[in-house]
Amino acid sequence: MATATEGNTDRAAQWFHALSDPTRLGIVMRLTGGERCVCELTDALDAAQSRLSFHLRVLKDAGLISDRRDGRWVRYSLNREAIEEAGQFLASLKPRRRLKVECCG
Repeated sequence: MATATEGNTDRAAQWFHALSDPTRLGIVMRLTGGERCVCELTDALDAAQSRLSFHLRVLKDAGLISDRRDGRWVRYSLNREAIEEAGQFLASLKPRRRLKVECCG
């Protein structure tokens, strides 16, 4: 399970940066239904292909999505392992009960 440790905070920062944009979140939400062609995403998000390409690159660089060429089209899908790891990282940040400790006087 991915926990909040110094070793994976850089990776988590990259995930959450990639997910911090409404367009990129829209892309991820649409990919939960399965693989999509870039033209489907363009239509669904009412975005120019050049703008969408930028957002897809950010998500891909963060490891959250992958692509595959299908003839002249490129199809995108979620990287299930990275999404699960990001979810586990978030779950590890859940506040835990602590014993009350006297501090600072």
